[in-house]
Order: sequence, then C-alpha cells, then structure tokens
Amino acid sequence: MKKLKDIPIFKNEDEEISFWENHDSTEYIDWEKSEPVIFSRLKPTTKTISLRLPEYMLEKLRTIANKRDIPYQSLLKIFLKERIDEESQSIRHSNPQ
Repeated sequence: MKKLKDIPIFKNEDEEISFWENHDSTEYIDWEKSEPVIFSRLKPTTKTISLRLPEYMLEKLRTIANKRDIPYQSLLKIFLKERIDEESQSIRHSNPQ
C-alpha cells in the first residue's frame, strides 16, 4: 500500500484552491476508500464588494425589484448572472475547441 502524504492546513480557501490546482490528489487521498456524499445544504461562497452606481441606475433597479417583490440586491445578482451566462455562451460559440 502506498504511503499517503499529509494534507496541509490551509489559511483560507484561495490557498487551498491554489494547492489542489498544482498537486495530484492521489498522493494525499486513497480514492479507493472514498464514498459518495451529498451536500444538500451547501451554498456557494460569496464575497462582499462595494459597487458605485449612478443614482438614477440604482433607483431604476429598486423600482424594477419592487415590482417583482424582491430585494434590489437579488435582482442585481439575477441580472449579472444572466449577462455572464450570455457572454460565456457567446465566447464558447466564437472559440470552439
């Protein structure tokens, strides 16, 4: 049986991501002994940012959100996700691999 290396203790998620991007997990984990797991309550990691918007844009966003009966921050995330998905789709179609 192969001796596994110890997984380091990471200071934060970014450090862990960087580590696993550059290391082979089979040197640290015996995948033969692994079992499937379901993370039913897992939420995506979020990060707080500061965003400056013109007042008129913020007011329009609040008006639309009010009509949809959702917080304007949630509406902004919906709009951003839709646009990011569109751009990603466009990039995939223009750069086939």
